[in-house]
Amino acid sequence: MSGTNSPEAVKKLLENMQSDLRALSLECKKKFPPVKEAAESGIIKVKTIAARNTEILAALKENSSEVVQPFLMGCGTKEPKITQLCLAAIQRLMSHEVVSETAAGNIINMLWQLMENSLEELKLLQTVLVLLTTNTVVHDEALSKAIVLCFRLHFTKDNITNNTAAATVRQVVTVVFERMVAEDERYRDVIEQPVLVQANSNRRSVSTLKPCAKDAYMLFQDLCQLVNADAPYWLVGMTEMTRTFGLELLESVLNDFPQVFLQHQEFSFLLKERVCPLVIKLFSPNIKFRQGSNTSSSPAPVEKPYFPICMRLLRVVSVLIKQFYSLLVTECEIFLSLLVRFLDADKPQWLRAVAVESIHRLCVQPQLLRSFCQSYDMKQHSTKVFRDIVNALGSFIQSLFLVPPTGNPATANQAGNNNAGGTVSAPANSGMLGIGGGVTLLPAFEYRGTWIPILTITVQGSAKATYLEMLDKVEPPTIPEGYAMSVAFHCLLDLVRGITSMIEGELGEIETECQTTSEAASSPTQSSEQPELQSTSDQMDKERVNRAVWEEMVNACWCGLLAALSLLLDASTDEAATENILKAELTMAALCGRLGLVTSRDAFITAICKGSLPPHYALTVLNTTTAATLSNKSYSIQGQNVMMISPSSESHQQVVAVGQPLAVQPQGTVMLTSKNIQCMRTLLNLAHCHGAVLGTSWQLVLATLQHLVWILGLKPSSGGALKPGRAVEGPSTVLTTAVMTDLPVISNILSRLFESSQYLDDVSLHHLINALCSLSLEAMDMAYGNNKEPSLFAVAKLLETGLVNMHRIEILWRPLTGHLLEKVCQHPNSRMREWGAEALTSLIKAGLTFNHEPPLSQNQRLQLLLLNPLKEMSSINHPDIRLKQLECVLQILQSQGDSLGPGWPLVLGVMGAIRNDQGESLIRTAFQCLQLVVTDFLPTMPCTCLQIVVDVAGSFGLHNQELNISLTSIGLLWNISDYFFQRGETIEKELNKEEAAQQKQAEEKGVVLNRPFHPAPPFDCLWLCLYAKLGELCVDPRPAVRKSAGQTLFSTIGAHGTLLQHSTWHTVIWKVLFHLLDRVRESSTTADKEKIESGGGNILIHHSRDTAEKQWAETWVLTLAGVARIFNTRRYLLQPLGDFSQAWDVLLDHIQSAALSKNNEVSLAALKSFQEILQIVSPVRDSDKPETPPAVNVPVPVLIGSITGSGLNRPFVRTDSIGERLGKYSSSEPPIVTDELEDLNLWWAAWNTWYRIGSESTKPPITFDKLTFIPSQPFLTALIQIFPALYQHIKSGFNMDDLQKLGVILHSAGSVPISSDASPFILPSYTEAVLTSLQEAVLTALDVLQKAICVGPENMQIMYPAIFDQLLAFVEFSCKPPQYGQLETKHIANAKYNQAEWVALNYVPFAERSLEVVVDLYQKTACHKAVVNEKVLQNIIKTLRVPLSLKYSCPSESTWKLAVSSLLKVLSIGLPVARQHASSGKFDSMWPELASTFEDFLFTKSIPPDNLSIQEFQRNESIDVEVVQLISTEILPYANFIPKEFVGQIMTMLNKGSIHSQSSSFTEAEIDIRLREEFSKMCFETLLQFSFSNKVTTPQEGYISRMALSVLLKRSQDVLHRYIEDERLSGKCPLPRQQVTEIIFVLKAVSTLIDSLKKTQPENVDGNTWAQVIALYPTLVECITCSSSEVCSALKEALVPFKDFMQPPASKVQNGES
Repeated sequence: MSGTNSPEAVKKLLENMQSDLRALSLECKKKFPPVKEAAESGIIKVKTIAARNTEILAALKENSSEVVQPFLMGCGTKEPKITQLCLAAIQRLMSHEVVSETAAGNIINMLWQLMENSLEELKLLQTVLVLLTTNTVVHDEALSKAIVLCFRLHFTKDNITNNTAAATVRQVVTVVFERMVAEDERYRDVIEQPVLVQANSNRRSVSTLKPCAKDAYMLFQDLCQLVNADAPYWLVGMTEMTRTFGLELLESVLNDFPQVFLQHQEFSFLLKERVCPLVIKLFSPNIKFRQGSNTSSSPAPVEKPYFPICMRLLRVVSVLIKQFYSLLVTECEIFLSLLVRFLDADKPQWLRAVAVESIHRLCVQPQLLRSFCQSYDMKQHSTKVFRDIVNALGSFIQSLFLVPPTGNPATANQAGNNNAGGTVSAPANSGMLGIGGGVTLLPAFEYRGTWIPILTITVQGSAKATYLEMLDKVEPPTIPEGYAMSVAFHCLLDLVRGITSMIEGELGEIETECQTTSEAASSPTQSSEQPELQSTSDQMDKERVNRAVWEEMVNACWCGLLAALSLLLDASTDEAATENILKAELTMAALCGRLGLVTSRDAFITAICKGSLPPHYALTVLNTTTAATLSNKSYSIQGQNVMMISPSSESHQQVVAVGQPLAVQPQGTVMLTSKNIQCMRTLLNLAHCHGAVLGTSWQLVLATLQHLVWILGLKPSSGGALKPGRAVEGPSTVLTTAVMTDLPVISNILSRLFESSQYLDDVSLHHLINALCSLSLEAMDMAYGNNKEPSLFAVAKLLETGLVNMHRIEILWRPLTGHLLEKVCQHPNSRMREWGAEALTSLIKAGLTFNHEPPLSQNQRLQLLLLNPLKEMSSINHPDIRLKQLECVLQILQSQGDSLGPGWPLVLGVMGAIRNDQGESLIRTAFQCLQLVVTDFLPTMPCTCLQIVVDVAGSFGLHNQELNISLTSIGLLWNISDYFFQRGETIEKELNKEEAAQQKQAEEKGVVLNRPFHPAPPFDCLWLCLYAKLGELCVDPRPAVRKSAGQTLFSTIGAHGTLLQHSTWHTVIWKVLFHLLDRVRESSTTADKEKIESGGGNILIHHSRDTAEKQWAETWVLTLAGVARIFNTRRYLLQPLGDFSQAWDVLLDHIQSAALSKNNEVSLAALKSFQEILQIVSPVRDSDKPETPPAVNVPVPVLIGSITGSGLNRPFVRTDSIGERLGKYSSSEPPIVTDELEDLNLWWAAWNTWYRIGSESTKPPITFDKLTFIPSQPFLTALIQIFPALYQHIKSGFNMDDLQKLGVILHSAGSVPISSDASPFILPSYTEAVLTSLQEAVLTALDVLQKAICVGPENMQIMYPAIFDQLLAFVEFSCKPPQYGQLETKHIANAKYNQAEWVALNYVPFAERSLEVVVDLYQKTACHKAVVNEKVLQNIIKTLRVPLSLKYSCPSESTWKLAVSSLLKVLSIGLPVARQHASSGKFDSMWPELASTFEDFLFTKSIPPDNLSIQEFQRNESIDVEVVQLISTEILPYANFIPKEFVGQIMTMLNKGSIHSQSSSFTEAEIDIRLREEFSKMCFETLLQFSFSNKVTTPQEGYISRMALSVLLKRSQDVLHRYIEDERLSGKCPLPRQQVTEIIFVLKAVSTLIDSLKKTQPENVDGNTWAQVIALYPTLVECITCSSSEVCSALKEALVPFKDFMQPPASKVQNGES
C-alpha cells in the first residue's frame, strides 16, 4: 500500500479526481444539471482539502461522503457512459483507501440500484471486489448487501456475468475469512484465547466475536442456510441459490481456513450443528437409492442433481475428515460409515467409483487412519470404522469379480457390471487376446471367467482422483472397465504401505530410544519381539499406548486385507501386480511378526504359502490355519465360492514344472506355475529377511518349502545341503529349462537361508528348530507304513542348522538332538532312521572336534552335553541305529580315548545299555568294546568311573543271549577285583580326594551327598558295588551263571575281604549278603515247578535238577551255606559290630524260612547251617588243625574246647582264609567275644527260631492235595536232635512256657506221617516193634529235660507234671494214633503196593515205651509236691482208662495188658500217697476217675475176639481177679481215708460183679467158663467179707459193712423181681440157663446172709438192715409158683430162716418207749 501514500501518488490522485469531476460535469451539463453542480462543488471541496491539510489522504477519507457524492449521483442517472465514468472514479478512490464507512455504505446502495436495473453488471462486480479487497471499512449490513449483490449477479441469464459473479463470490468469501484471520493475528497478543475449542461448547451468541469474525460467522451460517434451502439470516435479498455452488463455497472455506473453525468455539459450533447435519441430510437420497429405483427427494428428476451434489458432498466430507477430524469424531464416524455403504454392489457404478476415490484419499494418510483406529475401533461401544473400511474394500473387490451370471452379456453391461466381451461361460476368450498371434497379454485380473484389466491410475502413495474433480459434469460419467478395481487395488497397496511404514518408523524410533537409554542394547529385530525394558516410565507408557494402537490397527485390518489380497493374488495374471500383492502380504506378515500378533502373521504367511503350491494341494498346515482365519464369511471369498482356486485361473499361467506331491498315498502329478515359483521366492525372501519375527510360523514356511523341494525333486546330500536329485528318483518330475536354471539358485538360497540362522537371536533360532522338528514329525508320519522314499528335508536342514550354529551349540543342542533321538532314529522307515542316526552322529563328532571357546577340556559341562545324545541312543531298539552308535563310540575311543575324562561314564553307559533282546551280534560288539576298556583303559580313566565299569561288566553277565559272554563277564569281574587289589592304595587315595571335593560341594549346596552304600569309605564302596553286582548275578535265571557268580562272590569276599574297613563289614552283611539271601529266598519260593525236558541240545538233566524249583533249591543251599560259613569264620570281626544280634536274628530268620521251605533238600541244608552257626559240629582239636590255610571257598571253623562248654563265649581261633592278620587286629589275643548276657540273647534267639521252625514245619496244612508238602523224617529227626544241645545253653532260663512250646513241637513232629515211597527205608516191618529215629530223638529230648530237672534247682521241678502230660499224650497214641490235619493216612499194615500217598507210623511201640517211662518216672517222683499238686496220678489213671476201657478193641493186645500192669504198679505207689494227702483234698477228683476206670475195665463193653482160646480167657480172667484183689487189699481196708461215694461205687461194682449177668451170646457149651465164675465169686466174697468184718472197732469203720449189706440186699431184691416177671411172661417155656443159675445163686446168698446176720452181735446190725431182710420175704413167697425144681429147692432153703422173724407184735407203749 506504500505506493499510494507517497506524495507523488497523492498528487496524482488529486489530479485524477479533479479531472474525473470535470469530465462528469461535462457529461451532465445538458441532461442532469444537479449532477453537474455537485461535480463542480466537488472540485472546490477537493482543492480546499488539499490546501488546508498536511495529511491529505486522511482528510479526504474524513470527507469522503461529500467527495463521493457527485459520482453516486452520476451513477443514479443510469446512463451507461456516465455510470462507467463514475464507477471508475469510485474504484480509484477505493484503491487509495480514502472511502469512509458511510461513504462505502452509500456506494453499495448505489451499486445495488444499478444491479436491480441490470446495468453494468461486470463493472459492478469489479467495483464490489475492489471495495472489499482494498480495505476493511465495509461491515455488517453493507458487507452482506455487497455479497448478496454478487450472488444475484451470479444468477443472471448472461453466462459471462454468471461465471464472473461466481468467481467474485468465491473471492469475496475468501476475503471475509482472510480479514478474520488478520484480525485474529492483530489481537493475538492482547487476549489469550483457547487454541482449541471444546467440541461440545454450545455458545450461540455472536456478541463476543470481533467485527470481522462476526461477518465471517454470519456469512458461513447463511451459506449453510442456503444449501439447506432455508432463508438466510444475514444475506438479505437473496433470490435464488444452487446447492452445488453452495457446497463448493463451503468446501473452499473449510479447506482454506481450518484454523478459524478450530480456534473459535462459535465456528466449531456451526460446524457441528449446521454443516454436519446438512451433509448427512443431503446424503440421504444416495443412501436410500438402490440401482434402478426412481425415487426423488426434490421435484427435479433424481439423476440430474445426483452426481454433482453427491460428488461435492464427498469432497466436503473428505475435507471435514481431513481437517476437523479431532472436532467431529462422532460425525466422522457417520461419514465414514456412509462412505463404506456407497461401495455396496447395489449402488450405481459412478457412485462406487467416486466413493473408492474418496477412500483412496483416506488410505494415503496413515496418521488419519491411526486416529480412526484410536477413536473408533479402540473404543468400547463404537463402530469399528477402520475395520469396516478395509473390509468394504475387500468386499468391493470381491463384488467386482462376482458378476451376476446373466445369460445376455448386453444386459449385464447395462446393469453397470463391466464384463469385458464374451459370455461368462466362455472363460477362454475373456482374458486371452490370443497368445499364439503374438499379441501381448494385458495386465489384468482374471477370476472365474471375469476378466478385469489393470489400469495405471496414480503414482504410488498419492491419491489423484479423476471423478471427484469433474465439477463441470452434470450427468454421471461412464466409468472405464477396470477403473474401480484398479483404484481399490491401489487403496489396498497404499494402505498397507502407509500403515507398515508408519508403524515400522515409530517402532524404529522407540527402539533407538531403547538403545540409547538402556545399556543392554539389542538389535531391532530382537526388540520387536520383546522390547527392552525402558529406563523411564513415561517412555514405557508411551510405548504401551502406541503398541496398543498398532496392534489394534493390524487386528482391525488384517482379515479384510488378507481376504482381498488372496483373491487378487489368485486372479492376478500380471507379474508386476503379483509382485505388489506378494510384497504387501510379506510386509504385513513381517509387521505382524514384529508386533507379535501370531494369528495374523500366520494367516499372511499361509496365504503366501498357498500361492507357492499347486491349486488344491493337500497340505494340512495351511488348510487348518486358513479355515480359522477366513471363517468370517462376510470378508472372505470362502463365503461365496467353495473352492479357493478355480480351474480357469490356470489358463493364463505358464506351467514350469511337473512333479510328484509329497503325500502318504502315491497320487498323480502336480504342476507348478511361474506364479508358484514367484510366491516361493517371496517366501524365501520372507524367511531370509524376517526370520527373527517368524516365530511359530516357521512351521508354515518350512512345510511349504519342503513340499516345493519335494515336487522339484531336490534331495539332501552330505552336510544337509539340497541338490537336484537324479532323474531316476522322480520319474514323473518334468522341469522346464527355465526352472532347471533356477534350481541351483533356489537350492543355494535355501542353504543360505539356513546358514543365516547363525545371525538369528536365540528365541528365533529355537522357533526355527521347533518348526523343523514338527516338519520332520509330519514327514515321519507320512513315511509310516510304507517303504516309499521319505522326505528328508527337515532332517537335512536340522543337521545344516546345527553345523552352522556350532559356536552356540548349547542353546539348540537339546531340542535338536532330542528330536533326532526320540523321533527320527526310532522311525520304522529305515532310510529315515538312517539319516536321523547319520545326522546325530555327525553332529556329535563335529561337536567334539569343533574348536570351542573355551576348549572342551576346560568345559566339561559342554563335553557331557555333546556326548549325552550318544548315550540316549541306547534307548532305541533298532539294531542299525545301535550299530551306528557303537561305531561312533569306537571312533571316539580310538581318536579321543585318552582325553575322554569326565565323558567316560557316558561312553561306558552306551556299552552298558545294550540289552538282551538286541541280538547276539550287537551284544558281542559292545562286549568287545568293554573288553578293550578293561584291558587298556582302566588305568587312564578317573577312578570314579571304575564303579561304572563294574556295573557294565555285571550287566553283560546278566545278558542271556550267550552263556559264554555271561561267564566271561564274571571272569572280567574277578580280573577287575584283582586290579582293585593290586592298585588298592592309589585308587583309595584318588577316591578319597574326589569324595572330599564332592562332600564340600554338597555342603555348600546344603544337600546330602548321595551315593550307593554311603557311609562306607569310597574304596570300600567300590568293593561293595562289585559284591552287589556279583550278588545280582547270583540270582540270574541260568543255574550255571548263578553257580559261577556265587563261587566268585564268596571267594572274593574270602580273598579280599580283609581290605575292607571294619565298619564296612556291616554293609557287607546287610546290603550284600542278606540282600542276596532275600532275593534267593524270593526266587526260590516263586520258582516254577514245571519239568524241564532237557538242558538245550542233547544235554540230559538229572532228575534232582529237572525243574526250575530244584535248580533254585541248589542255589539257595549254596548261598545259605556260604553266608553261614562267613558268619562262622568271621565271627571275631562281626561280633564287635554294634548290631551283631540283629544280624544274628536276620540270619536265623533266613535259616528259618529255608527250613520251612517246601523242599526237602533246602530244609535239611538249612538245619545243617543252623547246626554250623550254633557250632554243633565236631570240634577240631589243635592237633588236627590243617597246616595250610583252608582252600578259599571252604573256611573251616576251628573251635577250642568241647561243644558242651557253657554258652558261646569260648575263645575262637581266627580262620582268615588269606592267613594273615589285619593290622587292626594285630593284638596278641584275638578280640574276646562279648559278655555272657549277649550270648544268652543269641542262644535264646536261636531257641525262638528253632521253636518257629518246629511249630511251622509240623503244623498240619489246612487242605490236602497231591502237592501238599509234608516234612521228611530226616528233617524232623535233625530238627529234634538240635534241641538237646541247644537246651544246654538255655536251661537256666527255660521255663514252663518254653516247655509247653517244646511239647507242642514234639507232639506234632511225632504225628507227621511218612510218604509211602519213603516208608520202606524208614519203617521197620510191621511185626517188629521198633522205634524210628525220630521217635528215639523225641524221647531223648524228654529224657534230657527230665534229667536236667532231676538235678536242677527246686523251682525247676514244677516242670515234672508237664513232662508227664507230654508222655501221657504219647501214650494215648497207642489207641488213638494222632491225626495230621485232615490227612487220610492208611494204617501201615494196609499200605501195600503204594496204594496210599501217606502212611501212618506204627505208634504202639512208641506209646508203650512212653508208658514205661511214665511208670519209671512216677516211681521216682510220686511224692513230689508238684506231682501231687498237679494231680499227675489222676492224669495217669485218666490216660490209662482209655486202653483199659477199650481192652480187646485196642490196636495191639499188648497195650491193655501193659496198661493194667502199669496201673497196678502206679496205684501200689500212688494210693499210699493219696491216703497221706486225704485231708488236703488234692486227690478228691482222682477217686471218681479211678472208680470209673475200674468200672470200665472190669465191665468192658468190648467183646473178646471170637478166636480167643479158653486158656487165654482164663488168663485174662485172672487179671480181672488181680484187680479185685488190689481193691480188697489196698482200698477197702482203708475205707475211713477214702470218700464214701467212692466206696459206694466200689461196692456197687462188686455187687455187679458178684452176680452172673453175662451176655447171652455164648453157646451153652462155653457158658460155664465165660461167666467168669471165678471173678464173680471173688467179688461176692469180697462183698461178704466186708459185710461182716467183726473186727470193727469204731462205728466209722462199720459203715463199710452196712453199705456192703445194703447193696447186697438191694441186688437180691432186684434179681428176684426180674425173675418173677420173666417167669410169668414165659409161660410154658423154660427160662434161659444163666438166669436160672443166677436166681439159684441169689437164693443161696440170701440164706447165707441171714445165717451170718444171726451170728453177728445184735448191736452191730443196723435196724434198717433187718427191715430190708424182712422186705425180701413177700418176694420170695411169690417165687413159689416157679416151675424149675432146682429153684424150688433153693427157695425152700431161703424161706426156712424167716421163722426167726415171726414174733407177736409188741404193745404200743413199749414201742413208744423203745
